[in-house]
Amino acid sequence: MQQILQETESRMKKTIEVTATKLSHVQTGRATPALLDQVTVTYYGTKSPLSQVGTITTPEPRLLVIQPWDKTLITEIEKAIAHSDLGLSTSNDGNVVRILVPELTTERRTELTKVVRKLAEEGKVAIRNIRRDANDAVKKLDGDTGGGGKSRGRGGDKKRGKASGDPVQQLTDTYIGQIDELTEAKETELLET
Repeated sequence: MQQILQETESRMKKTIEVTATKLSHVQTGRATPALLDQVTVTYYGTKSPLSQVGTITTPEPRLLVIQPWDKTLITEIEKAIAHSDLGLSTSNDGNVVRILVPELTTERRTELTKVVRKLAEEGKVAIRNIRRDANDAVKKLDGDTGGGGKSRGRGGDKKRGKASGDPVQQLTDTYIGQIDELTEAKETELLET
């Protein structure tokens, strides 16, 4: 049982990390290097993330500056950003690429709030699927121990789980709560900028 709980918690933690990463990519009107995590540049025939071909800084709240280690990449970086779905425009001075992150309109904030909630719901669904897998493993374990698993039926398992405080459900509640916190923080960030 302890191994099932450890595996379940490990998978739920990974789901939280993935959800947090996806939420960090939602543009909020504030410049953050995470906005560019999905943008790749062809460098010596290999697709490389921007962070591996230059330094990304935020000297101002709405400005990103990319300083490539190889100046010949400037036009390639600009093309990659233009072809991304970020809707950002670039300028360069021959040494660095500047990206001004536009302020969000009320309409765009509403759209992004829907995106945030969709990503959060995907995370919650993943957590619930992990819970289902854990419950199935617990049922199988109970059946393998020979404790008369067949005669008890599904209702007995549910009652026993609730009576013992069901640690799988407690983990589920904890991690769904974390997704709610991430979502609330992101929505607050969207409204503040």
